[in-house]
Amino acid sequence: MSSRVVLLTTNLAEGGAERQVASLARGLVRRGWETQVISLVEPSAFQEELRAAGVPVFSLRMQPGCPDPKGYLRLLELLRRIRPQILHCHMFHANLLGRLSRLLCPVPVLISTLHSMAETGQASHSMFWRDKFYRWTDSLSGVTVAVAQAVAERHADAGAVRRSKLRVIPNGVDTTLFRPDAERRSRMRQALGFGDEFLWLAAGRLMWKKGHGALLEAFASVSQGVLLIAGSGPLEERLRQRAEELGVNVRFLGHRRDMADLMRACDAFVHASVVEGLPMALLEASATGVPCVATRAGGAGEVVIHGLTGFLVEPGDPASLAGAMKKLAAMPAEERRRMGEAARAHVLARFEIESVISQWEALYRELESRWM
Repeated sequence: MSSRVVLLTTNLAEGGAERQVASLARGLVRRGWETQVISLVEPSAFQEELRAAGVPVFSLRMQPGCPDPKGYLRLLELLRRIRPQILHCHMFHANLLGRLSRLLCPVPVLISTLHSMAETGQASHSMFWRDKFYRWTDSLSGVTVAVAQAVAERHADAGAVRRSKLRVIPNGVDTTLFRPDAERRSRMRQALGFGDEFLWLAAGRLMWKKGHGALLEAFASVSQGVLLIAGSGPLEERLRQRAEELGVNVRFLGHRRDMADLMRACDAFVHASVVEGLPMALLEASATGVPCVATRAGGAGEVVIHGLTGFLVEPGDPASLAGAMKKLAAMPAEERRRMGEAARAHVLARFEIESVISQWEALYRELESRWM
């Protein structure tokens, strides 16, 4: 019989890391693991679908950015009640709190997951201290897992984790949901009001890390096609104003729940992030058979194979981004189709969600066997 697993996450919101937590929880339950999710702050997404899948969801009711001893005590109470064999933590604050919980409530297996190159704010200089906190508490974690090789290397080079305790298990994508479908592509383009126009799609939270400002600057010199931007966030109004100033053909779509069909509708995907882990949007676009232009942020280069499935450029360089976008748009349709097929094949080989869940199961059992 499989063991009890608690997935401890900093948040449950509309984001790539949180989506992975939800996907992992549902997959583990399907495979017979008794799984529960605890969020440090009040969840704003995924609760209904998790509970529908039989995954209880708890909140420590902590406030973002505010250390709360009561939240720590609530975590200890929940862990003593649930008594998990495995505590699997996700993102910096949950990683740290989970490790500290082991001081007063020992859990046989504790895993920390690194979801980004740097989980910091734009004006923050705290990466140094976060690396220190990781280093000081490293002995409390059985294994630290990064979602991309680039993420693993950065934290190892900074001394945040010992290489001997470091693994890489990538994010996974549902390739049965994100897949090519010519009929659904046609219906979505018609619903959006487009005919033969070349459609670019960008998707992600409208915040500084995603580089939408540089994307708008780049698209201003592309001068062909339409750019669709799916997502919402704190920079939305500023980005709308900038798009108007530049006079670019951009449509802001807001938050969408039909991303698979949007991916099918576009001719190419563009991702301009400056800070990343392993971008879910790139995985989803590639799984749908869409060629991508992306910045070399985080593990983007592990998803996009330059020249084969798309093109890579350096972050924060609108001119290079525009050049790669022009190059992709100018390619014959058949060549872009082959790029998209190569992209999907790459995702099927390395990032399919069921395969990724199997990797987590194998790690759980390996660490449990050491404890037993």
